[in-house]
Amino acid sequence: MNAFKHKIVITGGSGRFGAAIKKNFKSKKIFFPKKIHLNILSINSIKKYLIRLKPKILIHLAGLSRPMNIHEKQICKSIDLNIIGTANIVKACSELNIKLVYLSTNYVYPCKKGNYSEKDPLLPTNNYAWSKLGGEASVQMYKNSLILRACMTEKPFVHKKAFANVKSNFIFHDDMAKMLFRLINQKGIINVGGKTSTIYDFAKKNNNDIEKIFWSKKIINFPKNPSMNLNKFNKIISKKIR
Repeated sequence: MNAFKHKIVITGGSGRFGAAIKKNFKSKKIFFPKKIHLNILSINSIKKYLIRLKPKILIHLAGLSRPMNIHEKQICKSIDLNIIGTANIVKACSELNIKLVYLSTNYVYPCKKGNYSEKDPLLPTNNYAWSKLGGEASVQMYKNSLILRACMTEKPFVHKKAFANVKSNFIFHDDMAKMLFRLINQKGIINVGGKTSTIYDFAKKNNNDIEKIFWSKKIINFPKNPSMNLNKFNKIISKKIR
């Protein structure tokens, strides 16, 4: 199915990744509703908008992410936006038979040994990851869905320091946006991101002034090795588009 033959709704269009999609894809078939038109905390608001628009696909980006410690300080807000809000989206999509694509995180893995595949056990290391896994739980119940466990960041790298002993799969939002529509016809779970490297090596490619720092056990709630196995992702995006 060619995604652009059908209407696509994207929640969270004002966020960082949503902005990257807007910049890279100009299509009258893609809609980015504002909160006043689609409020993820109101099932009636969601259904009213979707019934009127009749999309074939909904890409759910809306939620709470940074700052990371907000999920420790304001757990009610984290639960509402990332768990309850996602469950409401699932309910509406399942009732209206709309394909759902949910953006999760690589932090749902234990983040100790790295190279995690989609079938590996999960054990979040912080409240943010728990909130995203809570969202995943409801999405998993709906079979017409796709979960993308992503590792993305802004370009240029927003921090002045980066870990030289933490491996990850960072990819810039713009680069991921260009690949998104080659994935949305899939179902199940896909790890998505860039080549496995230390965060410092990734950041240094675009910023020679980045400062090198090192992870230690004293650092609370930051994963030691959240790197993923991307074989499934790479196989899909390497296929020629017909």
